[in-house]
Amino acid sequence: MDPDLAGVAIADVAGVRTLLIEAACEGEAVSYSALLMRLGVRFTRPRMRALCRTMDAIDRAGRGAGEPDLAVLVVRESDRLPGQGWWIARAEALGYRGAWTGPVAAALVARLQREAFAYWKGSA
Repeated sequence: MDPDLAGVAIADVAGVRTLLIEAACEGEAVSYSALLMRLGVRFTRPRMRALCRTMDAIDRAGRGAGEPDLAVLVVRESDRLPGQGWWIARAEALGYRGAWTGPVAAALVARLQREAFAYWKGSA
């Protein structure tokens, strides 16, 4: 990721969006912890929740512009899946009613990540 963006504030929608687009162009998911470190802070639950609010704003605006979601690229280190907040915000809209962990969830996330990778690699 671009070293010039180190220290971008958690609530900086444009800055966080830039970091997520960069990850998409690289074809990589990023952990919550790694993204927070890129933003210049250590992982804490309150910071993660603040980051999730920012990513929700990014995805709402992106959907309005016909872009694929970017928050799906931010995952837990343990299982490489988005956290509960992402599932609560997106599962119903996606028509997904399964578990938030396991192979079916992983397949859905992988598909959505591939869509984001393809979209942003094609736009770069």
